[in-house]
Amino acid sequence: MIEFHIQSHSGVPSYLQIAQQVRQAIRLGILAPGDKLPTVKQVVAAVAINPNTVLKAYRELDREGLVDGRRGVGTFVAEGVVALASDDVDSLRRSLGRWVAEARAAGLDDENMSALLADTLQPQGKLRVA
Repeated sequence: MIEFHIQSHSGVPSYLQIAQQVRQAIRLGILAPGDKLPTVKQVVAAVAINPNTVLKAYRELDREGLVDGRRGVGTFVAEGVVALASDDVDSLRRSLGRWVAEARAAGLDDENMSALLADTLQPQGKLRVA
């Protein structure tokens, strides 16, 4: 089961952090179709946030088609949601780990690495900031 971690000083609303963590867990195959997400009560007890915050995150994921909320039963990862292939993820994770080590050796911190990655992900021809 997924455990949520909320960074209260990140500036990102808690509901978006929860939704992003579920999206990432689905993409990486940590959560599979049919898996049950923690109940609102479980999340509230674990990370001490308002129940409406959890409900908002789950509703957003439901609108995106990533989960199915079943009244009185729970919230489940939707059928048909596809994760990245495990072999691909493992190989890419190793490559990315080498890149992170190289970036750290060059003096980049997490924020600088994030900025560089975000800039690299921009489609060609878009105005780049940096």
